[in-house]
Amino acid sequence: MLALASLEVAMFYSLVLATTLCMLLYMIWLGSKNEFTGRLATYVTIIALLANTVAIILRMITSGHPPLSNGYEFILTFVEGIMVVYLFAEFRYKLKSLGAFVMPIPFLLLMFIIMSMGPEERIAQAVPPALKSQWLTFHVLTAMFAYGAFAVSFGLGIMYLLKLSKENNGKKSSSQGIVSRFPTLDVLDELAYKVVGFAFPLLTLCIITGAIWANYAWGTYWSWDPKETWSLITWIIYAGYLHARLMYGWKGKRAAWMAVFGFAAVLFTFFGVNYLLPGLHSYAK
Repeated sequence: MLALASLEVAMFYSLVLATTLCMLLYMIWLGSKNEFTGRLATYVTIIALLANTVAIILRMITSGHPPLSNGYEFILTFVEGIMVVYLFAEFRYKLKSLGAFVMPIPFLLLMFIIMSMGPEERIAQAVPPALKSQWLTFHVLTAMFAYGAFAVSFGLGIMYLLKLSKENNGKKSSSQGIVSRFPTLDVLDELAYKVVGFAFPLLTLCIITGAIWANYAWGTYWSWDPKETWSLITWIIYAGYLHARLMYGWKGKRAAWMAVFGFAAVLFTFFGVNYLLPGLHSYAK
């Protein structure tokens, strides 16, 4: 077990190194138009995903339970979801420029671990009684892919706003050259809509399975715990995004800003609630 734990640590730092490198490579590719750099960025992202997957599997083997017992493990699953959804988007839509805006997110999440969590906080822990339910596994899996997809929609929203700003200004500059590598505004808007449309049902399932688990753990489906409340707020934001688009034709700038604000709510639900608002989910620190 000690050897497996050491290998997990090695995989974690391999993940950090690969994530840092792929983020930089995507940024360099965006500015240099060097196709070898772009291909290398994708390969290194795949390596980062593999390192994270191995780290999660090793944690499961050494702890004897899914990686759901503390903040370190939850962040690894968050990073996993972002990378899986991003790589799918890159290969499916040939959207390599998105990497420069999405990969900084897992990089910052990993930096949070390094800067804020000591080795003792990363050690596999016994599962609290409240976590001993298969419903929590489904709850976290749906959250992993929903949050990962929302991170991708955030990147698309930022790209849309940057491109719109440059086109409105009509200025030719190095920044305009970078923005010229983005897809058209219509493509960015449509892709963001598709990604949110994929993530929203998962977020809904996340909340439902969380409520079932809460009833199993604490005897109530809903207790207005801060995590529950902010999950609902996040759901309402994205429900508003989809409703406004389908019923009122909201597209473009307003939709992009909603994607950005929605992901800000995701981050607060993930971090702010755990560290600023005490509640039943305090074990996730």
